[in-house]
Amino acid sequence: MDWSFLIEGKDAICVSTDSRNLPEGCIFVALKGETFDGNKFALQALQQGAAMAVVDDEQVYQTIQQTGEYSALLVENSLVALQNLARAWRRQWGKRIIGITGTNGKTTTKELLAAVLSTKYNIHYTQGNLNNSIGVPLTLLQLNAAHELAIVEMGASHPGDIKELVDVAEPDCGLITNVGKAHLQGFGSFEGVMRTKAELYDYLLHHDGLIFRNADNPNLEQMHLSAKRSLSDSGLSSLSEAVLYHSGTMPEGTHLVGAYNSENVQAALCVGEYFGVDREAGLAAIRAYIPTNNRSQRTVTEHNTLIVDAYNANPTSMQAAIQAFDFEQRNLTAKRSNSDSGLTAQRSNSAAVYILGAMRELGDYSHTEHQNIVNMLLERKADTVLLVGDEYRETTAPYPIFSNVDELCEHLKQQPITDSTILIKGSRSNKLEKVIPLL
Repeated sequence: MDWSFLIEGKDAICVSTDSRNLPEGCIFVALKGETFDGNKFALQALQQGAAMAVVDDEQVYQTIQQTGEYSALLVENSLVALQNLARAWRRQWGKRIIGITGTNGKTTTKELLAAVLSTKYNIHYTQGNLNNSIGVPLTLLQLNAAHELAIVEMGASHPGDIKELVDVAEPDCGLITNVGKAHLQGFGSFEGVMRTKAELYDYLLHHDGLIFRNADNPNLEQMHLSAKRSLSDSGLSSLSEAVLYHSGTMPEGTHLVGAYNSENVQAALCVGEYFGVDREAGLAAIRAYIPTNNRSQRTVTEHNTLIVDAYNANPTSMQAAIQAFDFEQRNLTAKRSNSDSGLTAQRSNSAAVYILGAMRELGDYSHTEHQNIVNMLLERKADTVLLVGDEYRETTAPYPIFSNVDELCEHLKQQPITDSTILIKGSRSNKLEKVIPLL
């Protein structure tokens, strides 16, 4: 469909898929899924001030047409229509888009890069975690003529997901933060994760786009080489060479928790430098960035110090979080033994506590990966471990296991934890943030 009748000559466009959030004059796109059908709210959206409704239900379309008052467009599939409209708008906008994907760190890298690039450009970037087949087109449709650059985060849980998103966003350059064991139920294997994430490389190579790559990550190097071989086998070639960066070390003075964030920092600085942001200016922006949404956050409460990274979890990120937490605790112990002066914003005599939620969407790999986490904890002889999720009941864990976070909350009310440093990590579905007020 030619969408020029909606977008031609405009500096901005307003599109909503939520009948509860309808700016005056917006285009309402009626999406439907397993548990909802936006077509049922299309007429209501128009009555509330939407300028047009895009629907894929002919009966609803006819009902709107019969009113003689409102404008509607009947399409075969509303989601595909939303994506096509977003692509058309992206092309009319016509400026550079940076695509970011990866198993871990893509949201943090996006946030850091946004902070860096904002020192020089008027940018637009993915808000929150709107990185799927609906979120990406909505992000693109928020672009306006004043924006000079855009950063689009792209998530995946099944083969082909990244290809679907790059075909909509059409990025000019991009990076894959890393690849790890996540969504194995959907991908089928770690190799499936690699193939899907590499769809970003495939797109960029086929369109002479620029790839930013961590030179210290052998998986990314392998994926890049495979993508180039595939391009060559198809009789094509790309003139674009990758811009490489290294994992490096965490700079001092940031609000980020965990040495594993160093590669996210270095990625943001590398892309920033490519776009003309001085490294020192980029570092200053990163140091000023304060994580939110339970990602790599350190919080000092009246009773404890909390390391909260409970927005998401998979075997790779869980292991990295445990290793970083353990390393930091050992360093703090060493500092205590060498100084009587205490620690700033850190209790001088705190126990290490692990509150870990189950990792979801692992399919046949679930038992093995949860047992691996238990083995790591046993090796570390952790002071206290509290596990949430029945997945841990199939392991050899000698620790208390709670079926859900509400059970854990009741336990904490009866047996409060004080004078401790606590790692809180787990898949979002565990809702571990509920324990924070009790700590």
